[in-house]
Amino acid sequence: MNVPAEQVKLLRQETGAGVLDCRKALESAGGDFDKAVALLHEKGLAAAAKRADRETREGMLDLYSHGDGRVGVMVEVNCETDFVARTQEFRTFAHEIALQVAANSPRWVDVADIPAEVVDHERQEARKRALEEGKPENIVDRIVDGRLEKFYEEVCLVRQPYIRDDQKSVAELLQEMIATTGEKISIRRFARWTVGQEAE
Repeated sequence: MNVPAEQVKLLRQETGAGVLDCRKALESAGGDFDKAVALLHEKGLAAAAKRADRETREGMLDLYSHGDGRVGVMVEVNCETDFVARTQEFRTFAHEIALQVAANSPRWVDVADIPAEVVDHERQEARKRALEEGKPENIVDRIVDGRLEKFYEEVCLVRQPYIRDDQKSVAELLQEMIATTGEKISIRRFARWTVGQEAE
């Protein structure tokens, strides 16, 4: 199939994929633009999974101040190369993560960062509440798991719904960035301060 160069260009602008990949995707999709976007997205996410064990030693810090300086956020986002760290897409992504932290006040990046004693406490509280509500013993464990998931969604940055699109999690936004850049990207750490906040 002969794919028009204009269509390849449009697909490249939409997805950030290479010219050859865009041409192949359009050929595979029989010229269907949306299908080609979906093919490239699947390919990008599959490639992202292969990069999971790579090191991320480059990146940037993004500083964000909100509410006339009443809230301050610093995030560190890492990538594999200095080349990607200097791109506008990467810088925009780091800034979006800072906005997310300012707006939703997560406490940890992901579940693995939560201290075991905090998880144990939440589990015990969820169990106690379920029993106090008179839930049958045989479904209490499922209720506890559901409440823990809700807790993770509130306190873990990557589990939160993305502030600009609540149909997407921050983890999905991160996967899209990995697919776009072709590198492993990681949100290493963040700090959020408010004026008058008690020092930890």
